[in-house]
Amino acid sequence: MVYGLFLVSGLAVGSLYALGGIGLVILRNSTGVLNFAYGAIAAASAMCAWQVAEWGLPGVLSWFSAIAVGIGLSVAYGRLISPALAWREPAVKAIATLGYMLILLGLVGFLWEDALRKISLPSDKIAVTVLGVRVTVTRIIAFTVSIGAVIGMVQYLHRSHTGLNMRALADNRDHAALLGIPIVKTEALAWGISGALAGFTGLIFGSLVRLEPTVITFMVIPATAAAICGRLTSLPMTLVGGLFIGVVESMLTLYRPAAPLRTMAPFVIAALVILWMQRGQKLTFAKEA
Repeated sequence: MVYGLFLVSGLAVGSLYALGGIGLVILRNSTGVLNFAYGAIAAASAMCAWQVAEWGLPGVLSWFSAIAVGIGLSVAYGRLISPALAWREPAVKAIATLGYMLILLGLVGFLWEDALRKISLPSDKIAVTVLGVRVTVTRIIAFTVSIGAVIGMVQYLHRSHTGLNMRALADNRDHAALLGIPIVKTEALAWGISGALAGFTGLIFGSLVRLEPTVITFMVIPATAAAICGRLTSLPMTLVGGLFIGVVESMLTLYRPAAPLRTMAPFVIAALVILWMQRGQKLTFAKEA
């Protein structure tokens, strides 16, 4: 029973890590940008949703506000800053998003003082029993949306005209422009999709875990680890990686001596995946025999 509870909790949180990784992979494969500001966008979105609810507005508006803010903040960076760095090295693009992360985190800290908060969703009060374990609908939503996002985006990228444009843009920006692909529009769409996933992730994270901007911001670390499990290209493997990281973190809390090490799980898992992927390959600086 206890193991079942922690397994369910791990799958729910792992679903959020997977959604974060999916958003990172989609954006990187379309624009070449590894967005370290993803968690900060999710945090700002969650705080806006909480504020809308505090104003007494309908809950549906607060949920949609989280997704709208996520899209707005993501597209704002994609339209105003990212184009100026389009021909820079991947490392430069990634470091620039770190600056955006700090700006958003500082802005959130300025607008909302540090306090205990939580987003309450109607689905938190509804639960079903699965194999003797009580599972809230919020956790089920997180899990099903992560799977649905993978299936939907794989189909979208491979079958839709816009999805093919995004893949072409990822392969070669200059060649895509020569083929007449609308670069700005396609990139804005990729930033928008990633931002929508960030907004939803922040909203659910604020309900399932806690609504603390710093914690949500640094959720980008396990999300990046999940993306690495998918080699920054595979959405299904990113999903598996995120779920696995969430379950490992949750299960480590059951063993008290290992509980303080649970934050290491994303790094260790990502490192092991990298070593596995590099097996049998010769380092570029290795000497010829």
